[in-house]
Amino acid sequence: MRPHRRTPRLLGSLLLVAAAGISVAGAAPVADAEPADSKSATPLDRVVPAPASVTSGGSPYRITSGTRIRVDDSQEARRIGEYLAAVLRPSTGYRLPVTSGGGSGIRLKLGPTSLGDEGYRLDSGGSGVTITARQPAGLLHGVQTLRQLLPASVEKDSAQPGPWLVAGGTIDDEPRYGYRGAMLDVSRHFFTVDQVKRYIDQLALYKVNKLHLHLSDDQGWRIAVDSWPRLATYGGSTQAGGGPGGYYTKADYQEIVQYAASRYLEVVPEIDMPGHTNAALASYAELNCDGVAPPLYTGTDVGFSSLCVDKPVTYDFVDDVIRELAALTPGKYLHIGGDEAHSTSHEDYVKFMDRVQSMVAKYGKTVIGWHQLTGATPAKGALAQYWGLDSTSAEEKERVAAAARNGTGIVLSPADRAYLDMKYTEDTPLGLDWAGYVEVRRSYDWDPGNYLPGAPSSAVQGVEAPLWTETLSTPAHLDYMTFPRLPGVAELGWSPASTHDWDAYKVRLAAQAPRWDALGIGYYKSPQVPWPAE
Repeated sequence: MRPHRRTPRLLGSLLLVAAAGISVAGAAPVADAEPADSKSATPLDRVVPAPASVTSGGSPYRITSGTRIRVDDSQEARRIGEYLAAVLRPSTGYRLPVTSGGGSGIRLKLGPTSLGDEGYRLDSGGSGVTITARQPAGLLHGVQTLRQLLPASVEKDSAQPGPWLVAGGTIDDEPRYGYRGAMLDVSRHFFTVDQVKRYIDQLALYKVNKLHLHLSDDQGWRIAVDSWPRLATYGGSTQAGGGPGGYYTKADYQEIVQYAASRYLEVVPEIDMPGHTNAALASYAELNCDGVAPPLYTGTDVGFSSLCVDKPVTYDFVDDVIRELAALTPGKYLHIGGDEAHSTSHEDYVKFMDRVQSMVAKYGKTVIGWHQLTGATPAKGALAQYWGLDSTSAEEKERVAAAARNGTGIVLSPADRAYLDMKYTEDTPLGLDWAGYVEVRRSYDWDPGNYLPGAPSSAVQGVEAPLWTETLSTPAHLDYMTFPRLPGVAELGWSPASTHDWDAYKVRLAAQAPRWDALGIGYYKSPQVPWPAE
């Protein structure tokens, strides 16, 4: 796999420019004055995720040495403009100054539109490109679309020949769902702040807006908690398969949160409980029912650990953790896990989850839990994250659907569709296969709106693609399992159901490969996709 050469900082500034709704403008000097051939421009409908509405036609716009990126006076628009400029400058070799005021070129505008808070309008013609959005998030999404409309070589960090054409026409675009997530398990294997930032940049390319961080599990506790310091220093000292592990200081975590926010992703932190808690139990003997701390765990079994539901100290512990984590997290949600609690009786599970949900509310956050939460009583406004399979029992599916009919929102992460750690085929060297093999078509070819029988479509809040890391320990591993499946799940969350068509999608997906090559992203070359000839 090619090395990733562009720094997270550079990728970040580019993404920001896109979010601001920048318009590129400027007269081309004589040296640039070659005729603009619309046939060489990427069609407006060749984007992933598929836009809601595309009207093609008119002259393309050509970015030249005279192009300027014009932004509104707002700080957010200027930041997004600088981000876009940082993406474009190395490959084009142009100065591309970011300026305020009117004129031709690339223009990013914040203003009233008929689209939602994440929507944008992109207008392209011979005199420039204008991206208009109601909110900065929409500008950034529009910038991501603009990147895809330019040749893939625009992503390289050295001067390329061009030409830099943007096809003529209009895109009106907004998401189908407000929750479009990806989860990164940093507990089974620890990933550094810079490695998480790199993943954030990849997610932002495809308009993902939630980063779910799985911060605790049997193999490691990854976030510092001042009131229980051994959680991180001892509970975070190893990982699956052995090795040094690691943890995020509070400053580290806030750096991740702020970086994600600059790409308009909200961090959803997860502390999994009452099961998946061996790292905590090993750190503090008093959290165990028998008062004896188990050894640290580096294997990959599940379901063997549980907090002691009847001990008062358990709730002091949970309250402290939620309080400190909520204070660090500006986003709406806090994930409390709740899956695979096989060592907790049903009665104790219900009692524990009911009590913990009230703590989350006390500290101003909304609960998310894995769908086993519906076996207790989901709090008002809570979301249940469904990770079952096509083959999951009708009884279990109906329990989740009943909760949905009763007002619980659903985030869909079916393991045999959306889990990015599932092997593509039996020959995949990484990943697991307990949910079956998940090739690219299978990960894309389903509709969140009618996936769960009996659940009203209005209850579906969105989708999430989890990446568990029992077998994944490097950024190259993450790349290979994420791409090319992540863009498809992102499209299911963003694009209208009417655009979902495998035969059309696989062509658009194949066109992404040169961009991944330019960005140094390794990927699985599925035989189901008509990749460009090398």
